[in-house]
Amino acid sequence: MAKLYFKYGAMGSSKSAQALITAFNYEEQGMRCWLIKPATDTRDGEDVIRSRIGLERRCHVVGPDDSIGAHYQAAGWCDVIIADEAQFFTPDQIDELRMIVDTAEIPVLCFGLRTDFLTHLFPGSARLMEVADSITEIKTICRCGRKAVVNARLDSEGRVVTAGAQVMLGGNESYVAMCHSCWRRRIAEQSAGQP
Repeated sequence: MAKLYFKYGAMGSSKSAQALITAFNYEEQGMRCWLIKPATDTRDGEDVIRSRIGLERRCHVVGPDDSIGAHYQAAGWCDVIIADEAQFFTPDQIDELRMIVDTAEIPVLCFGLRTDFLTHLFPGSARLMEVADSITEIKTICRCGRKAVVNARLDSEGRVVTAGAQVMLGGNESYVAMCHSCWRRRIAEQSAGQP
């Protein structure tokens, strides 16, 4: 029976690499993959999924007002849908992915962040937490060695940012994965005027 999967992790946990490896594994077995990502993610090119370790692949781009169901119908038959940066999909788009699993009986694997730089759920991630059949954390570590759970946003001076828009695209120059303890400590040190 097909399922809707949500595989989430902090920045740098190899989510995109795992999405691309999963696509490769399906295709190696002769199955057709439909790779998608939201139009919000333009860091590596509009229609490219790229991992930090250098894997990359072209994909179908879904705009915030697009119907994933309509795109799926136009794309034709496939054996699996793999979605990267799923946190940027709208809740309605997540519901469309859920409907595809239920009606077409094909698996949909969504990879993405669970929370933003202030530890708040992204709308797409929140909906996935509500409707996914399988939820798996892809773990990574903080510099201290503990499990990283916070996507800390950094300013140009390396200070942890504690206000701003939920979505700001960036890579290693703008974000670092931290454990909650280190994140809180850095914020407290900054508030106390420590470098």
